[in-house]
Amino acid sequence: MDSEDILFTKRLKELADRAYQNSEYFFTGFLSAPELDLYYNMERELSFVPITIFGGTADCERVMLRFGSEELCGYQEAFPIQCIEIMPLVEKFGEELGHRDYLGALMNLGIERSTLGDIIIEGKHAFLFCTEKMASYIIQNLDTIRHTNVKCQLAKTIPKSTIIRMEHKTVQVNTVRIDSIIAKIYNLSRSESVELFRAKRIFVNGRLNENNGGQLKPGDKVSVRGFGRFQFVEIVGETRKGKLNVSINISC
Repeated sequence: MDSEDILFTKRLKELADRAYQNSEYFFTGFLSAPELDLYYNMERELSFVPITIFGGTADCERVMLRFGSEELCGYQEAFPIQCIEIMPLVEKFGEELGHRDYLGALMNLGIERSTLGDIIIEGKHAFLFCTEKMASYIIQNLDTIRHTNVKCQLAKTIPKSTIIRMEHKTVQVNTVRIDSIIAKIYNLSRSESVELFRAKRIFVNGRLNENNGGQLKPGDKVSVRGFGRFQFVEIVGETRKGKLNVSINISC
């Protein structure tokens, strides 16, 4: 564990202690997949205080931790998360922007990554989850993404799920081994897929996965850092040559 990881785990322990001792809620910023995995590794150590995980919708990838509960604190407190809708100033002139375009424009404003959650793209519009404290700054200052002039407002309706930006596909594989499926989805060789495990870039259901030979189960959510994420749905059939038809939802 490197120095940054040690500092992060100490911070989680500190938040848990403060919540328990003061009967008060405390929150992290939005966590990356490696940070969430560090939390899972010390989940038992922090079990003396109730902890809830949420990022804006039920299946957000970037999430906050809330230390405390109504039973412990004597009151309720929601996650300090806002959802901002980002849209072209003039719809017909808006570009088809990608996740990196939105994130790059936000980071150019000097915003810390921990204040930003998932970005859900719907056509030329995007929905950004962020901390309450950062929402007004983003609304006031984010006005251009690539060559598109944009406007921001608090979302009137919030997407219920990040699955809306997933594309359903059926792929053929020899086995439901995770390295085989990743290689097929992202057009990699088996050795290139295995290297992603060695580089600690594969997360299954929020936890680091270094076992490239493991098999996926229906509903498993896989994040491949640098490529995207997908959900393993089910095996839908077998070809005459013995290959498996596998149903997946993959991020667009």
